[in-house]
Amino acid sequence: MLLLPFLALSQNSTEYAIFENALLIANPAQITQFEEGVMAHNKKYHGDGPYGVRVYWISNGPNTGNYVWNMGPFPWSSLDGRPAQKESHDADWNTNVAAYTTVGSGVQSYWRFESDLSRFSKDFTIKNMEVDYWDVKRGKMEDAKKLVEKITKVYADKSPDETYGIYTNEFSSTKEGRDMAVISFFDKSAWLSRNNNFVEKYETVHGAGSWKTFLNDWMAVTDGGETEIWIYRADLSGISGDVKVSERK
Repeated sequence: MLLLPFLALSQNSTEYAIFENALLIANPAQITQFEEGVMAHNKKYHGDGPYGVRVYWISNGPNTGNYVWNMGPFPWSSLDGRPAQKESHDADWNTNVAAYTTVGSGVQSYWRFESDLSRFSKDFTIKNMEVDYWDVKRGKMEDAKKLVEKITKVYADKSPDETYGIYTNEFSSTKEGRDMAVISFFDKSAWLSRNNNFVEKYETVHGAGSWKTFLNDWMAVTDGGETEIWIYRADLSGISGDVKVSERK
């Protein structure tokens, strides 16, 4: 799901940036073999370009202890040239990674980067992420995006250095309930208890009492959500956690 605006896409074609996520569940008795296999595979096949991969470890919720294998950003068209069996990619994955996973592993999702709603104002290095998933009601995605635009305006006016990304599920389902994701990046866990006076800032921008109106409107277009904390695993990833926003301006 992550990160960069991938501006080259919007400048040169009608394509947009996508991220591929795979939930990997290691066999508890074979975690060492699993991690060694993932590390070697990503270093060999996913070390740069549109197939570059970052790996995250989930630290809370039902998926605690599982891994997210995150590839991208890339345009849909690039999947036609992804590493395949003829380069021994698939055989390596099956032998050195999949063999050490358990039931439920490998579930994939594809997320569209919503560049107009996101804020990447400076270079940074990924360490920890708060991933907020939202279950958007059927037919209400555009309304949800308009509400997010109000949040984006507050950050642009009052907290211009904040960094976050907005993503929408390309193949969402009513059963899964993960239609939109908001990703915030932080280094220290103390960030989770911060008070950034956001309500005050929101009402300064949109008027007194506007925050309550926003909450009511947001609840009208969503059916709840959930939050996960992801820890970047540099040792298992094919690419670094460095995000060079300035290079893509």
